[in-house]
Amino acid sequence: MEVANQSIVVEFVLLGLSDQPRLEKTFFVLILLMYLVILLGNGVLILVTVSDSHLHTPMYFFLGNLSFLDICYTTSSIPLVLDGFLTPRKTISFSGCAVQMFLSFAMGATECVLLGMMAFDRYVAICNPLRYPVVMSKAACVPTAASSWVAGGANSLVQISLVIVTLLWG
Repeated sequence: MEVANQSIVVEFVLLGLSDQPRLEKTFFVLILLMYLVILLGNGVLILVTVSDSHLHTPMYFFLGNLSFLDICYTTSSIPLVLDGFLTPRKTISFSGCAVQMFLSFAMGATECVLLGMMAFDRYVAICNPLRYPVVMSKAACVPTAASSWVAGGANSLVQISLVIVTLLWG
């Protein structure tokens, strides 16, 4: 009778810059500055498009969604990277890894669908300018953007469930 491997993955070790500990503080500052620029730039874009009534068009609606998506995308991974630079603990739990992977896949898939929606918006504006207000009305843009978020989440859910099933019962 053959005995199968019964080990269970509890956490992953993040090596990062383990051989260059002096660079960790420098990279922490650089990544923190880039993260703050990302938050500030996308936050300002969202604030401007919401506050200025002239920018309440489908193009800026999708740009606002893309900016919010970028904030979510970077926030799903950068805090863990920054934590890894400052603390001696260089591990992530299995569930934490799964959640981070889910969020990264969801944001990536949502971005792809959202960029497709933005391309369609520009296509209609250029190729069918007289029909543009009807095709890209607010009643069409909100469900379209919401469906891109749902599609990204559903895609990520399928991918993560397959990864977890493979790791656990492989």
